[in-house]
Amino acid sequence: MKKSLSAVRKFIAAGAAVLALSACSVSIDGESYENVEPAFELESFFDGKVTAWGIVQDRSGNVVQRFIVDIDGYKEDDKLILDETFQYGVGDGPLKRVWTLTKNADGTYTGNAGDIAGPATGTSYGNAFSFAYEMDLDVDGTTYRVNFDDWFWAFDENTMMNRSYIKKFGIVMAEVTIFMQKQ
Repeated sequence: MKKSLSAVRKFIAAGAAVLALSACSVSIDGESYENVEPAFELESFFDGKVTAWGIVQDRSGNVVQRFIVDIDGYKEDDKLILDETFQYGVGDGPLKRVWTLTKNADGTYTGNAGDIAGPATGTSYGNAFSFAYEMDLDVDGTTYRVNFDDWFWAFDENTMMNRSYIKKFGIVMAEVTIFMQKQ
């Protein structure tokens, strides 16, 4: 009896650990936004100048970065180019990033930027857009390979909100909130 009680306790402890870890994760169902208006059109929103204001919060909710990004978006051949220039009020990070995005035949997107590890993949869902990629992120002199789970939501044709979940081993380590507005 003692042996089976011990096994039950271990099973309960393992289950509690799994629940605790899953509580640190975020999983958004893009399909639930398929019929939500207004539809988010990536090429249209980023055609021209866009200004973005954002913060990065650590796992405790502390703001570790506050920034403004000026984005110059334009089409070059069949690609969308997003030329981003960053200014930081709190913390630091990249000063420049240039995304090159290609729309695939199935409607998804593939993106690349100099500081992104491998291609990013994007999918539209009504008023939402999901963008996933890996990045080598420097934190206090140590570099970590992390996964970005970006979600964009259109408010109207000129305003959008972005939430990014920075994950390591599937656990959210930091969150990014960005508001964007066409200029």
